[in-house]
Amino acid sequence: MAEPGERLPEEVLALIFHHLSLKDRAAAARVCRAWAAAATSSAVWHDTKISCECELEGMLPPYLSACLDHVHNLRLEFEPSRDSSRRAAIELLMALAGRALGLRGLCLECRGEKPLFDSGHDVLEAVHAVCGAARELRHLDLRRLPFTLDDALVLRAASSCPELHSLFLDNSTLVDSVSPGSVLELLGACPRLRALGLHLASLSHATLEVLAAPDRSPFALLTLRCACPEDARAPPLPNEAWAALRRRHPGLAVELELEPALPAESVTRVLQPAVPVAALRLNLSGDTVGPVRFAAHHYAATLRVLEVRAAASAGLNAALEELAARCAGLREMHCFCVVSPSVLDAFRAHCPRLRTYTLKLTREPHPWRPMPVP
Repeated sequence: MAEPGERLPEEVLALIFHHLSLKDRAAAARVCRAWAAAATSSAVWHDTKISCECELEGMLPPYLSACLDHVHNLRLEFEPSRDSSRRAAIELLMALAGRALGLRGLCLECRGEKPLFDSGHDVLEAVHAVCGAARELRHLDLRRLPFTLDDALVLRAASSCPELHSLFLDNSTLVDSVSPGSVLELLGACPRLRALGLHLASLSHATLEVLAAPDRSPFALLTLRCACPEDARAPPLPNEAWAALRRRHPGLAVELELEPALPAESVTRVLQPAVPVAALRLNLSGDTVGPVRFAAHHYAATLRVLEVRAAASAGLNAALEELAARCAGLREMHCFCVVSPSVLDAFRAHCPRLRTYTLKLTREPHPWRPMPVP
């Protein structure tokens, strides 16, 4: 009688096993020799998502250690406030640093209760180790790592990961310790970098000039988070520098996230007319109507996503209607306050590419869910 795995080609089994949890992959690998070969093949592990809360339980399974050589892109989820989840994540990262020569992409995502921003030294040491070992690393996403990132990490990536295509450091933290100087060194060491996420304080006029240099590789995405006290004190970036960058990279998209820590005078320095803003997220403690009107007048050709968290007002309704009339390319519109029916009508009438929206006419229990456009 044929073994179970001999009834299906290995390619088909690998496709099936790719969608299983780590525990189920381990169980499948124990069924027969054919299933074991398929469950440990590169096709199963090339793009891997691992949750330390529900799958590792603080211990790296032997079969997983043997499969790390095949992991090219890893999304690792863990809960840093739980010791077992945190230890499992660190153990896995250190195991990757020991043998993950083929790692191309790493995305870390923290769940659960948010820890202190300065309490992640052990996690960051593990990230340092991975960067030092994964010479072919091309994508590193730390946006959902709630710890203070610093120059040492950026310089490690600059010295060890010359193939980087994207690096996202614009995480949610109260302190930004990445200096503009280390960003400049990163750009010099990683000429293929196409996407970069930073806090505003880490960006400088010199960085914009380097990115706009004639010999620079095409640059596609810049995400800026403006949420720290350092961001509020950051020097203004000249509109002329943004214009030069836009001419050099006409396909460049900029995503801006403005948080309550940014005072009104800083908002006006950030929102320069020449910035090719594709996504704008406003969560300001002061005036929101002014930035919405500014976006309507200056970002109509580029704006694709707008998110507004503000108090409801007649002024905000009027500003949103004006933006809807001007921004025909808008694809997502999310406003987390009650709006008038005329606002909803304006977006439906003037934004034919709109795919989802959050526009509530009456107060509802949170969380408010976006609505797809029929």
